[in-house]
Amino acid sequence: MKHEGTILVVENEENMRWVLTALLHRHGYQTLEAADGEVALEVLSHERVDAVLSDLRMPRMNGLELVEQMRKRYRPIPVILLTAYGTIGSAVEALKQGAFDYLTKPFDPEEIRQVVAKAVRTRALQESETIVDTEEDPDQLLIGESEALRAVKCMLARVAPTPATALITGESGTGKELVARSLHLLSPRVEKPFVKINCAAIPESLLESELFGYEKGAFTGAASRKPGRFELADGGTLFLDEIGEMPLAAQPKLLRVVQEGCFYRVGGTRLITVDVRMVVATNRDLKQEVREGRFREDLFYRLNVVPIQLPPLRERREDIPVLAHSFVERFARCLKRPVEGIAPDAIEALVAHSWPGNIRELENAIERAVLFAEPPTISRRDLPPELLTAAASGGRASSEPPLRECVRSETRRIERTVILEALESTNGNITKAAQRLGISRRGLQLKIKELEIERETG
Repeated sequence: MKHEGTILVVENEENMRWVLTALLHRHGYQTLEAADGEVALEVLSHERVDAVLSDLRMPRMNGLELVEQMRKRYRPIPVILLTAYGTIGSAVEALKQGAFDYLTKPFDPEEIRQVVAKAVRTRALQESETIVDTEEDPDQLLIGESEALRAVKCMLARVAPTPATALITGESGTGKELVARSLHLLSPRVEKPFVKINCAAIPESLLESELFGYEKGAFTGAASRKPGRFELADGGTLFLDEIGEMPLAAQPKLLRVVQEGCFYRVGGTRLITVDVRMVVATNRDLKQEVREGRFREDLFYRLNVVPIQLPPLRERREDIPVLAHSFVERFARCLKRPVEGIAPDAIEALVAHSWPGNIRELENAIERAVLFAEPPTISRRDLPPELLTAAASGGRASSEPPLRECVRSETRRIERTVILEALESTNGNITKAAQRLGISRRGLQLKIKELEIERETG
């Protein structure tokens, strides 16, 4: 049976622990056990746990005290409390202090399964959005030595140690997220979470709850409390990509957090204070958006403390060879292809291309070339046809896209639709979606990256 996650069961009655662990094992979970809160903290100090299922009333340290201690010592781990009817008031108090949910005794096994599954998904989402490799070298994120890129790196070195909000602008594909990650890695917050959200990928009706979280019962389907991205990023960095796509209705609440560092969850009454370094990015002209009434002027000036403008790839052509060689090395390793370099005529074609899709387009072109090249070297004939057409015309692409490009564009659209439907039907589970599509898990991951699909789960 597939391993669904590891659950720490905290219960002082041995028979009840046995019942809960047996129930969880039937649904594919691994379990750890503790007789009280103090033992639970000892287990958490050396074991990785996806969620905690704890009784409320226990000797030495009860469930409420356990929630408090976990909040102080560890990154958010969902805690589900089991309580008798007469102690629901204490369970509600625990929710206010950060517990994920509570269930009453005698419990419904199906309800436990559903709530535990939700907690594990929430934990997985938190980790996928907050873990940054602190050993990552910022210089390896921003590759190149052109004068334009050196100016950006110089700006990052000066701004990163400060808590100032940064507004990163530039065309699509210029590497705005890489700049945001570099700011985090160079900052004193490097050991804290780096949380990102694409404002264009979240439906308007869900954006507020994604940013600020919600309380149980705040709306239909809110079966438990969920922390928002601001809470997940507390102490670290929050990266809001495509900020220019944020609807006007959501902007006033964001403005308050930027100004005051506090907010209410959707459906909540407790004011939550966070310490978050804000980094935002857009490919839009926000000044023009302000003039046309699509973006608040006061929010724009709050975000535009440190503007960082990224140059398009066509303005830093001297960086193209080193970028291309870096991508070859990475994709040869990932795709297990014996490709070692790029022939001079291929480099010449790469430099001549105008790259309307910037670094992302170059990255995709190299990935395809690595897949289809005859080892050990990528030659000119291995490059995409439209790139060679542009090179032959001195870097000016035809105004009418060739038939091959039209077919490729339509194919990408269909692939994107089918993959999104498969991910939605499997609740974002990559393995199950790949099985449904009849491809390998790695193949699906590569397609998700190529098609720029941002998965929202949980």
